[in-house]
Amino acid sequence: MDERMKINVLGLAGSPRRGGNTDRLLDAFLDGAQQAGADTSTWRVASLQIAPCDDCDGCSLDGKCAIEDDFQEVNEQIISADVIVLSAPLYFAALPARVKCLVDRAQCQWVRKYRLHIPLRLSHGRYPRRKGILLAAAGNPQADFEGMRRTVRYFFNVYETDYVDELLIGGADEKGTIDADKLQAAFVLGGKACATRKRS
Repeated sequence: MDERMKINVLGLAGSPRRGGNTDRLLDAFLDGAQQAGADTSTWRVASLQIAPCDDCDGCSLDGKCAIEDDFQEVNEQIISADVIVLSAPLYFAALPARVKCLVDRAQCQWVRKYRLHIPLRLSHGRYPRRKGILLAAAGNPQADFEGMRRTVRYFFNVYETDYVDELLIGGADEKGTIDADKLQAAFVLGGKACATRKRS
């Protein structure tokens, strides 16, 4: 297969705990994507140096964040991706702090989209719209993921990304409590996300 035609899938691992439940969900998703023929890559958000947005308004002229840190490269990878999958545990009804920093720094993309009206370049596979998927887990069996879901929808939206699927699992706190059925569901989602669609 022509490398240029392969789907590019970007995994954003949002848990500060390596090898935990959402890491395992993400690994299963990416395995499914690879089996479907996609190229995959992963960024561990908790290992990155991403400062909070300081409302400096530096992005107001060109839609580019003025703070120089790891966000710059991650931002470019998100823009290039055909599929973006974010995995994260539920923290206080929302995202972990490091992931929220990444989301807040996407303010530059909000400015680009809504104030400057600058089109985002096409993804790696030449799609004008990307696919976005959320994988999440929480210790409470009756956990409410709505706060996280809403934030991730906004995050995806400024990157011209459609929130196309999710896998939200309650009652999974200790490492290893994600069962085989849930991992298989993540694997299937990975393959599904790489289904072909119309390019530009």
